[in-house]
Amino acid sequence: MTRTITPRPRTLVLLLLAALGALLAGAAPASAHAALTGSDPAQGVVVQQPPARVSLTFSEKVAMNGDSLRVLDPKGKPVQTGAPDNVRGTTYAVRLKGGLGKGTYTVTYEVVSADSHPVAGAYTFSIGAPSRTVVSGGGPTVGGGVVGGLYQVGRYVSYAGYIVLVGGAAFVLLCWRRGAGVRALQRLVVGGWLALTAATLGLLLLRGSYTTTGKVADVFDLGLLGQVLETKPGAALVSRLLLLAAAALFIAVLFGTYQRREEGAEKRDLTFGLGIGGLVVAAGLATSWAMSEHASVGLQPGIAMPVDVVHLLAVAAWLGGLTALLVALYRAPAGAPVEAAAVRRFSRLAFASVVALVATGVYQSWRQLGSWSAFTDTRYGQLLLAKIALVVVMVGLASVSRRWTGRLADQGAEGERAADAAGTEKESVPAAKATTGQDTAAPGTGTGTVDAEASGPGSAPEDSGDSRRAAQLARQRAAVDATRRKRLRDGDTDRYGLRRSVLAEAAVAVVLLAVTTALTQTEPGRTEQEAKAATGAVTAPANGSLSLSLPFDTGGADGKGVVALDIDPAHAGANSLHLFVRKPGGQLFDVPEVKIALTLEAKKIGPLSVAPEHSTTGHWSADGVQIPMAGDWKVDVTVRTSDIDEVTVSKNAQIG
Repeated sequence: MTRTITPRPRTLVLLLLAALGALLAGAAPASAHAALTGSDPAQGVVVQQPPARVSLTFSEKVAMNGDSLRVLDPKGKPVQTGAPDNVRGTTYAVRLKGGLGKGTYTVTYEVVSADSHPVAGAYTFSIGAPSRTVVSGGGPTVGGGVVGGLYQVGRYVSYAGYIVLVGGAAFVLLCWRRGAGVRALQRLVVGGWLALTAATLGLLLLRGSYTTTGKVADVFDLGLLGQVLETKPGAALVSRLLLLAAAALFIAVLFGTYQRREEGAEKRDLTFGLGIGGLVVAAGLATSWAMSEHASVGLQPGIAMPVDVVHLLAVAAWLGGLTALLVALYRAPAGAPVEAAAVRRFSRLAFASVVALVATGVYQSWRQLGSWSAFTDTRYGQLLLAKIALVVVMVGLASVSRRWTGRLADQGAEGERAADAAGTEKESVPAAKATTGQDTAAPGTGTGTVDAEASGPGSAPEDSGDSRRAAQLARQRAAVDATRRKRLRDGDTDRYGLRRSVLAEAAVAVVLLAVTTALTQTEPGRTEQEAKAATGAVTAPANGSLSLSLPFDTGGADGKGVVALDIDPAHAGANSLHLFVRKPGGQLFDVPEVKIALTLEAKKIGPLSVAPEHSTTGHWSADGVQIPMAGDWKVDVTVRTSDIDEVTVSKNAQIG
């Protein structure tokens, strides 16, 4: 007989933790989710007169404090006065001191984006002429360091805890009710609750330092904690803690009253009540992420947040249920292994979860990417491709598990038929004894042998006079019996094959969880591409036209989009201007008014106003626009989307 060797559960856990640790060790710091899309003065520009203020425009609204926006002179001394103001939409400005001297100035910013992630950066501009500066151009490292690393680990642990808690409870309640009495499953679900609770408390304490100073000493600063509680992410973390208290009550009932109830109408009613209550708590916990991260900002947040909740629930039901199934296959008592029917029910649950994941994932991908090129040109798109590949691999492994489940079910049906046949044979034994007066048991295997063993020397306490010896023998017999049942269970080829395929699924699931968590910390591809298009000066080619792309957001309904401006031939003299207004998805659309202004600040020329004429949907043009000389021109485009919603976006371009 061929002996099969199954990996020990402790080895399995260590392997999974090692894989997760390797992924965490290689994870990059969280990317910014709000990007700087414009500034005045622009990056690298040389102005002749000291500006009265510095303004920054971001891709979405951000949170600032008094020190979020600083301007440093060439010696590193701050020259801003007062706190930054939100002048309009997503543009923020700080006033400067008067009489600033010539040289290179450094602008630094530390803000928190609307989806809760810290954003930091720096750039320089010069007055009169560039000069050396003592300020480092690297900018602040908000969100990094020890605090940043702990915060990212906390995010991974919180997602993992949620998946194990929700998926494990769903597996017990929907797939294997007998599992409520299995100690290993109880420890798994309670462990998920403890991990999520501890991670949430840790994130709440770390957040103040994570979004400001980044110092470990500020983790327990009550002042920073008070500020965090007033923010949207802080409120989300507190609501998560309150919901975890309700989850603790759910767990107590599931593994207490519920598992002690006998099957019947009363238990069915309790199952229904626990199902409804558990779904409400699970959806509430998922909402605490949706209300403070990607789904809460950008396009269609009213649709994106419910979709995100469904996505998280599907992930938990699939990956968490898979973890629970793996524990049940390896750690369930040898005398009561998980039934094939329970595996089939989980298979149906997993299939429904995958369908929900595909539907919600397609919407999220369109919303966060915006174009096919973002799949390969942005880090978010590359991670998303990796996630899609992992899901495909998991679905393939699940199909293998499904085949093993079918074979296990066929084996169970054969076992039931064999048991029925054995029962019929046993019924004939008393009749035979009544007729012949003899025991039909085979020699050496009948009850006489058992009785002889039971009454043999040293088997009973009264014969040996040693009760401890009898107890030791009883434990040895129990251990031998358990080993025998475990050997029989492990010798089941179909069950062994199912355990191996589920183990492979779980290994892939660990990597998938890490990639999914990394996606929540990565700047969406749509925002990254818009930021690349909007920042920095553009130089016109020696021959041909100049194209500028300027994202805008007026803050009103249908107020977000991109202006594409073409200047031909982009030389001194007469030029043709073509302006296109597109929605974030790329469709052309009309707005009530657009205006263009050109300014050559170095020569104090302008602004030269241009009123283009509307040609077709989303297209305006102007011919014979005179640009008097070559230079670094500032191009301002004003877009009005309603009677009250208007914004001006700018970009510098080297013309001529």
